[in-house]
Amino acid sequence: MIKFGTGGWRAVIGDGFTKENIQVLSRAICDKMRKEKVEQEGIVLGYDRRFLSKEAMQWAAQVFAAEGIKAYLINKSAPTPLVMFYVMRHEFHYGMMITASHNPAIYNGIKVFTYGGRDADEVQTADIENYINEVTDIPVDEMLYAEGIEKGLIEEIYPLNEYLDSIIDTVDMDKVKARGLRVALDPMYGVSETSLKTILMTARCEVETIHERHDTLFGGKLPAPTAETLRALQNYVIDRRCDLGIATDGDADRIGVIDDMGNFLHPNDILVLLYYYLVKYKEWHGPAVRNICTTHLLDRVAESFGEKCYEVPVGFKHISAKMFATDAIIGGESSGGMAVRGHIKGKDGIYASALLVEMIAVTGMKLSQIMETIRREYGGMALEERDYRFSPKKKEDIRKLLLEDKELPQIPYEVENISYLDGLKIYLKDGGWISVRFSGTEPLLRIFCEMKDKSDAAAFCEVFEKYLEL
Repeated sequence: MIKFGTGGWRAVIGDGFTKENIQVLSRAICDKMRKEKVEQEGIVLGYDRRFLSKEAMQWAAQVFAAEGIKAYLINKSAPTPLVMFYVMRHEFHYGMMITASHNPAIYNGIKVFTYGGRDADEVQTADIENYINEVTDIPVDEMLYAEGIEKGLIEEIYPLNEYLDSIIDTVDMDKVKARGLRVALDPMYGVSETSLKTILMTARCEVETIHERHDTLFGGKLPAPTAETLRALQNYVIDRRCDLGIATDGDADRIGVIDDMGNFLHPNDILVLLYYYLVKYKEWHGPAVRNICTTHLLDRVAESFGEKCYEVPVGFKHISAKMFATDAIIGGESSGGMAVRGHIKGKDGIYASALLVEMIAVTGMKLSQIMETIRREYGGMALEERDYRFSPKKKEDIRKLLLEDKELPQIPYEVENISYLDGLKIYLKDGGWISVRFSGTEPLLRIFCEMKDKSDAAAFCEVFEKYLEL
């Protein structure tokens, strides 16, 4: 079964992620493109540094070629945002990226992009799944890779410069050059190093990099920029007296940041920082968008500038759709993905990094000083995040209890509202909240709780732990 979650299709390598499934999915997209009469324009394919990513891209291309649909292959491992940018800039109706983003190394997967460079939404992915179910001639037809090249049905491209120039043109490079910043990079063995180093060195930053080599096991760690995975970057920033440290996940659509004091800045902080900067210093006007598991501090900042913050379900396709509908300045999620108006319609850790560097240069302040200014003005919120694994039976028991029967534990706070927009979310009268939902990319139950005090957030999580017997 090939099922799309909140971030595309992902599966364990050798189990669900197989050559046969990759080619069945590719054939389904061929059929969909032909039905929509867009097959003549071709499709863009990219891949990251995961095990079998390049081979999977080529296996997909062989199917498109056999179906007479030209496949444009980015011929070096590349950031996901580059594929989205190329789909948008050159007005393709479809693109595919071979990646499992921040998932463990045993996973790989495919993200599908639609016209405008957007993540395929539920309507599109449900349609693709229907086409998958109609593929019965397995194994599907494929053309030899060399034959596809010879016939012009497979073309290798490398549009990195076009993508980087689009970012450089929007950043105040002169201001950054004047600061002479020292930046530490941690691509987490992923695909962002070339892009980030090129942008930062063009701005005359002093750049030092760790974990830059190709390692399909990601150094034995999860390729997600979290407080736990970025301890080496923290130490490096402190030891080398860097102005900041920047990390990106495996396919460079998410960002993690270490400030000048060596503190890990949660993605919630980064989202608030960038929105605050774009509205106050660049004088942009417009709302913000966040998912249900992302800080409500963003709402306070938006309100202070006479703007609105919209809440959507988890899955960046919801954020990008709402940004388009409301002409929002920024949209983001607590896992580190964010998009900014005027760039691509999805997450881009590389562009977000460039804006953070510009913010330091334009404000003339250190990152820690800007964050402290925001906390003094808007107050602080503490987020507690917990993940739980479960058996299939336990998942069904939890789903029935919380989402079908809508049974809840005794809530030790005054409740303002309860929502089932995406899982369960309880809003408290004092501004705190808790969200309980199943992950759309991994077999996990996730609990997020934001309160004024960290201990209260942890205690509220434990209320659900005990109630659900986790």
